[in-house]
Amino acid sequence: MDFEHIPVRKNPSRETCENIIKRILMTEVLEKGKNTHFRTAADFMNYFESLYPASDALTKQVQRAVRSLNMPKDEMGYYIPNKTADQLEQEKELQFLFHKAHAEVCDMTEYKPLFLKADKEVAPYLLHVIESSPLFEGKYLTAYTTLNGILFYAKNPTQLDILLKSLIVR
Repeated sequence: MDFEHIPVRKNPSRETCENIIKRILMTEVLEKGKNTHFRTAADFMNYFESLYPASDALTKQVQRAVRSLNMPKDEMGYYIPNKTADQLEQEKELQFLFHKAHAEVCDMTEYKPLFLKADKEVAPYLLHVIESSPLFEGKYLTAYTTLNGILFYAKNPTQLDILLKSLIVR
């Protein structure tokens, strides 16, 4: 047998390693919801050694690729392939702010709009007074100034309507 003509698989380029690593991690995320297997470059070596001859050069190439990808890690030390470090930092900041603000998502399907017509010059101040008044506490979920007044969203707009009309003196 002539061994000179058998092609020897050389090590992949760093870019090829990066693409393979991204594909491995995205598959992991799609199958399991998140990466629960890969924390270091060494964790990828079984896969690369199944395709290429094991060598120090291959190990270094995989390490370079992982470093080049600069992927953030979660709290358990696993790579997060679908976010940048900046995105992860922003997400953490948003989580902190949501927690601090006691934020929650409200379904508005039960709320109905009620519009209070008012002069556009006075509407912002009027809304400010309404927001700070105990009289209106719990009567609406949110309110916005508009070009011609204030738009309220309330679960019971009839109750708010009666209150507003009782305060309008003609």
